[in-house]
This record gives sequence, structure tokens and C-alpha cells, in this order.
Amino acid sequence: MAPYVYWFLLALGLMALEMMTGTFYLLVLGIALGVGGMAALFGLSMPLQYALSAVAGIAGTVILRRVRRARMRDVPNQSLDIGQPVQAVQWREDGTARAHYRGSEWDAEPESATTPRTGPLYIKALRGSTLILTDRKP
Repeated sequence: MAPYVYWFLLALGLMALEMMTGTFYLLVLGIALGVGGMAALFGLSMPLQYALSAVAGIAGTVILRRVRRARMRDVPNQSLDIGQPVQAVQWREDGTARAHYRGSEWDAEPESATTPRTGPLYIKALRGSTLILTDRKP
């Protein structure tokens, strides 16, 4: 068989494995092997086939990592606790509180000094294990 057939078979094998994992890295490597197959199909030398395949694999991996890193920066806080109502059990002199939430007491802070201490309070954010409370439902 011609060398390009081996390149394309390996590329298809990696792409089939990618369908099972869903990481996209095997897809990038499969595309890189496809580039090597195209180089073989056009009759380029074996070292050039390897070089083009390696460059395509490295470039694809770098691009994929940058895209994933940019996406992770854009993801907002997806906590399911945000917007949930809490009951302030005790307010301390320093402005912090103990709040009853999910069957236990948590440390809590108001989002600002003007946040009322009576009425319904909601979780606006989490800072470590401290609840940040607001009087408006987010």
C-alpha cells in the first residue's frame, strides 16, 4: 500500500478514538496525521511528511489550548448557591453575621454597609466559605 493510506488510516483511527473521549486533542492529532497523508499523496519526501505532520500537531495543540484558556476566563461564577434565600441568625458588631443555609450556619457579610439587616436576604456571591448577602434577588 502507498504511504498516504497508512497516514489516513491512522488519522481515522485517532478521530474514532476522539469520538469516545471528547477532548479534541486526538482530533487535532488526527488532523495532523491527515496533513502528513496529504503530503504523502502529493509525493513529498518522508522527512517532509513527518515535519508537516509535527508542525500541524503542535500548531493545533497550541491553538486548542489558547481557545480553552480564553473560554475558561469568560466563564462566570456558576455556583448554584447564588440567588438562594438565607436567614440571618445573628448579626455581630463588626457587621458580619451568622446565616442559616442548607441546614447549617455559615459566616456571612452584607454586600455593602447599606444592606438592610431585616427582611429577606439572598446570596450574591461566595468568598471562600463566607456568604455575601444582598437584599435583592440576583
